[in-house]
Amino acid sequence: MPLVLTTQVALPANYRPQDMLALHARDALQASEKVEGMRVSKGLTWQGQPALLELEIGDGTAQAVARLAVDGQPQTRSDPPDLHAMVARMLGLGEGADQLALQHAQHPVLGPLLRHQAGLRVPASSSPFEALVWAITGQQISVAAAIALRRRLIATVAVQHSSGMLCHPDAAALAALTPEQLRAAGFSVSKIATLERVCAAVLDGSLPLDTWAAQPLQAQAAQAIEAALLAIKGIGPWTVHYALLRGFGWLDGSLHGDVAVRNALARLLDVPSVSQRETEQWLGAFSPWRALVAAHLWASLSAKSY
Repeated sequence: MPLVLTTQVALPANYRPQDMLALHARDALQASEKVEGMRVSKGLTWQGQPALLELEIGDGTAQAVARLAVDGQPQTRSDPPDLHAMVARMLGLGEGADQLALQHAQHPVLGPLLRHQAGLRVPASSSPFEALVWAITGQQISVAAAIALRRRLIATVAVQHSSGMLCHPDAAALAALTPEQLRAAGFSVSKIATLERVCAAVLDGSLPLDTWAAQPLQAQAAQAIEAALLAIKGIGPWTVHYALLRGFGWLDGSLHGDVAVRNALARLLDVPSVSQRETEQWLGAFSPWRALVAAHLWASLSAKSY
């Protein structure tokens, strides 16, 4: 019997739905994610089963309503609180956005940007695994190229919900692909090897991404996750901090290695360019919200989501 879970999530008064909508509208073909007005439909894997998440922002953005339809029976017990936690993370909820604005609204350089983009939050992927796969996929290529590569990966795995929506695979489904299939999808040899290592670590329990995500993330836990990810060959600081942001909602990773962040900062400072070291130092002044500041810099360049 199919399983259907529902939940409602209250939204802050200054919530910006465009940030969450932009993340899921990146792929114009919309084979695994579809945005229609204030509604997102997304294919995902829920406890080993294909699932369709329908997430809609209500009138006046006072709340979000979510419905998850799961094909078959999940591998473990699923409850509405599990769905509620995932949806809240996907919506980018948390206190960071307001705290950053309260503390740095009068900053001579960042302050005007915070006021112009008031309420900006960083929406997350449906799972840390999805965020990590996206981060690996996007290593050293453009956003447009990463979107196309991600689309081909999802199509190659071909996990499909009964609605027809393709679903982002979990580690077991991705691990079932051969290197030849991944090469045909456009992945480099190095990225294939990294994905294989990540899938193996998730499956043998040495990389318990979902367990980590189920707990409130504090600095010490984020450091432990960072160390575990950096121990995997093919994963560097940018990949780690991006995955922490999009997978766990951790707002204090330093994305100084991100080209778009450096370009946006150079424009904000009205200088020709800034180095990684200069960007790291500049972002460091805004800890524990460095990644949130990076998201403001992304947003200053484009309405699209990075």
